[in-house]
Amino acid sequence: MSVKLKVGCCGFPTSMSRYFSEFKLVEIQATFYRIIWDKTLKRWRESAPNDFEFTVKAFQGITHDVNSPTWRKSNIKEYKSLKDKVGYLRPTSEVLSFWSETLKAAKILRSNIILIQLPRSFRDTKENINNASNFFEKITRGDIRISIELRGWSKTSRKALCEEYDLIDVVDPFGDSPAYVGDVLYFRLHGKYTGTKIIYNYRYSTEELKSLKEIVIKYFEEGVKRIYVLFNNSYMYEDAKRFMRYFEND
Repeated sequence: MSVKLKVGCCGFPTSMSRYFSEFKLVEIQATFYRIIWDKTLKRWRESAPNDFEFTVKAFQGITHDVNSPTWRKSNIKEYKSLKDKVGYLRPTSEVLSFWSETLKAAKILRSNIILIQLPRSFRDTKENINNASNFFEKITRGDIRISIELRGWSKTSRKALCEEYDLIDVVDPFGDSPAYVGDVLYFRLHGKYTGTKIIYNYRYSTEELKSLKEIVIKYFEEGVKRIYVLFNNSYMYEDAKRFMRYFEND
């Protein structure tokens, strides 16, 4: 498989040791739900092969308000006191502190990319656009790239933000195409779409995976340098392995 293409899963669908032997990429989900201890992150990094890549999903305090049920997994007992202070890329001291924690996790894991996934309720209103701009103006990122999934934004708004702040526009290629195409693309495949509803309990057909291969090839031919393909459906382990087989002799 081409070194320009990286394929993996959103989270570990099997044991870490088995996963490390079969894939070269994973998107860490645990960092979204809670702040992970440094020693745990170091153990993950040390247990993985040298050429294995972790991408890090940013902590929910950056993206989700406390009304999200995911906060119950945060291990922050008084999280409700953070109402209107966290989430939605608000450039508050709390959000910036959570960004620092996410950035530290990425550095420990030697990650190249941090994923910021916003909920669909985060629309491209004037307030949210201003908050996003202020957030990206304030944060430091070093050499780490930022990919951002803006499910509630128009293509015009996504393109403007990604161009302005050198962000990777994250999409599911079966539902949308990137509004901004730079040197790196980041695809997250969630399953089958029925309107705005996503059916995660879905297995991709052979035809769909072949179509995905054609999409990837097209972007490489257009000059994209690296493409990340992350499966996030219920059959992500099987589907990711099936997809990689199409590139085994490339």
